[in-house]
Amino acid sequence: MTVDAHNDAPAEDSRRRGHIAGDTNRDARQPASQTGETVRFAADSMLGRLAKALRMLGYDVTYDPFVEDQTLIRQARTEDRVLLTRDTGMLRRRHLPRHVFVESDHVGEQLAQVTRELGLRVDAHAAFSRCIVCNSALEDASRESVRDQVPPYVYATQREFARCPGCGRIYWRGTHVERMQRKIEALGVDS
Repeated sequence: MTVDAHNDAPAEDSRRRGHIAGDTNRDARQPASQTGETVRFAADSMLGRLAKALRMLGYDVTYDPFVEDQTLIRQARTEDRVLLTRDTGMLRRRHLPRHVFVESDHVGEQLAQVTRELGLRVDAHAAFSRCIVCNSALEDASRESVRDQVPPYVYATQREFARCPGCGRIYWRGTHVERMQRKIEALGVDS
C-alpha cells in the first residue's frame, strides 16, 4: 500500500496502485482498527453498490449519484470522510482529502480492497445498524408499531424491528441477513 500524507505524489501513481492518500493530520498508514477512529466515507457516483455494502456493515457512507465532484470533495474534507472514488479525473485534482482509489468494478472486490487498505473490521453490533438507502442510523421499533407496515408472515415470525428515521423503511433480521453475513465472511473481511 502506498500512502501519501500530503498528496504530493503524481495522480498517475495513485491511479495505478489504488492507494490511500490525502491531506490528513493522522497517520493513514495505521489501520482504523488500531487507531480506534470511526471511519466515515463519501462515495462517488460510480460506487453506489459499495456504499450500500459499507452501510450494511454499519459504516456512515454519504452517496449521491448526482453530486458534483467539487461538492463531494468539499463534503469529504469538511466532514472528515474518506473519499472513495473510481473517477480517474478526480484523482488529477490537487489537495484531495484522504481517499482510496477503488480499482475493481465488482462490489465484492471493492469491499475487500477498502476493508484491507483501511484495516476495517466488521463489528457485529454495528452491522445492519444503518439504512442502506438513506444512510440514517436505525432506531428500534416496537413490534406493534410496525404491524401495518410489514407483511403478515413477517409480523407473525419476527420479534425485533428497526425503523429508519430518515426514510421510514422498516428492517428486521430475516434470512437475507444470514445470506449477507455469509457473503461478508466469504470476502475475508475481519471481524
